[in-house]
Amino acid sequence: MTAFPPGFFDRADPGDDAGFYGPPRLVQHIDDGAIAAVGAFYDEVGVTGDVLDLMSSWVSHLRTRPRRLTVLGMNAAELDANPMADVRVVHDLNADPVLPFPDGSFDTALCTVSIDYLTQPVAVCAEVGRVLRPGGIFALTFSNRCFPTKAIRGWLGADDRGRAAIVATYLHDAGVFDEPVAEYREAPGDPVIAVHATRRADPPS
Repeated sequence: MTAFPPGFFDRADPGDDAGFYGPPRLVQHIDDGAIAAVGAFYDEVGVTGDVLDLMSSWVSHLRTRPRRLTVLGMNAAELDANPMADVRVVHDLNADPVLPFPDGSFDTALCTVSIDYLTQPVAVCAEVGRVLRPGGIFALTFSNRCFPTKAIRGWLGADDRGRAAIVATYLHDAGVFDEPVAEYREAPGDPVIAVHATRRADPPS
């Protein structure tokens, strides 16, 4: 397990996230070019089947509607406005990193421009591995935009390459994924960095 520096997961605003995310924000958090690049990436890695959109909002950045989409986020009004969602779950992962789903519930999981807000990211990634079926993909995308008071200090102190390495470390330390793949995606405006990993097959019993 990686030993992160002291204070790495601290935030300028350690207050209750439920209060901060209480007002609905029905806006885009990255520009049109970045949105297109994110959607293309999710298509390329195969975000399909039963999909979990982690830390979701009113849009899931998918070009193709999956068979069944479960969105988990902090704001009920935003999740209700998501036109692709089949199941909507309000859940604060910083308060409780345990995902409220049975083992092996999903074929794919994604997290768009939100991984920087997690204070227990390795535990959350391990939970994603638990609810993914063997061979399932966990795909994450992010840019250089954020709510700086809610992003962890380690994230704010890193550049794009460093942030890709941070996310890859989370996935490695979760202990359930094959080697993560990180890449910079071409976009005309906001930068887009993408990381994905495959849930390892369960060992034979």
